Amino acid sequence: MTALADVNFAIYPGQIVALIGSSGAGKSTLLQLLNGTLQPTAGEVWAMGQLWQARSARRIQRQIGTIYQQLHLVPSLRVIHNVNAGHLGRWPFWKAAASLMWPLGVETAQAALAQVGIPEKLYARTDRLSGGQQQRVAIARVLVQDPAIMLADEPIASLDPERSHDIMRLLSRLVRERGKTLVVSLHGVEYAQRYCDRIIGLKQGQVQFDLPAQEVTPEQLHHLYQLDNPPPS
Repeated sequence: MTALADVNFAIYPGQIVALIGSSGAGKSTLLQLLNGTLQPTAGEVWAMGQLWQARSARRIQRQIGTIYQQLHLVPSLRVIHNVNAGHLGRWPFWKAAASLMWPLGVETAQAALAQVGIPEKLYARTDRLSGGQQQRVAIARVLVQDPAIMLADEPIASLDPERSHDIMRLLSRLVRERGKTLVVSLHGVEYAQRYCDRIIGLKQGQVQFDLPAQEVTPEQLHHLYQLDNPPPS
């Protein structure tokens, strides 16, 4: 089964790009291709001006940070340890292991948590935080990594509408303040239109449209999601 076919586009520095489409449209697969956890069976993937290949993978991956839908936090650890995981691409093994006993990089972790609005949670156990706070820890981990490109796979899927807007406002602000690039997969079209510069619509593994957010029409969304009722005139 082909997950993606005839996908061809470029994303430029500083853009906030939303990937939208029904479940199974290929959004997560596309993000995995972009961060190198999947390799294409045909075609090429370029990142940071370089072709994804074995000899350049580690160098490129340091410049790409991913916020996963499942967050990939260690619940039993304190927040600082989960945030410090953003250093793992640079820290040697001995330093990472030592930091679990005596936290290192405290000022950097504290600054990242301050940027996401929860500096007081530095030494809290991660499993005692709310879902929205855990999402902020995952974002702080990427800020510590300091990548040029941020990828986010359904970062608001498990949050209520108010918290969803909080996280999308936070992401868009951090990306613009730091001059980063963000590619985010979203189920909620309203969030894509409000917070993103550009929207790529995926359906059955193919790009249906690639447009500035304000140019996406109700008719295009109707076709993308195969709504039962026609869009309002």
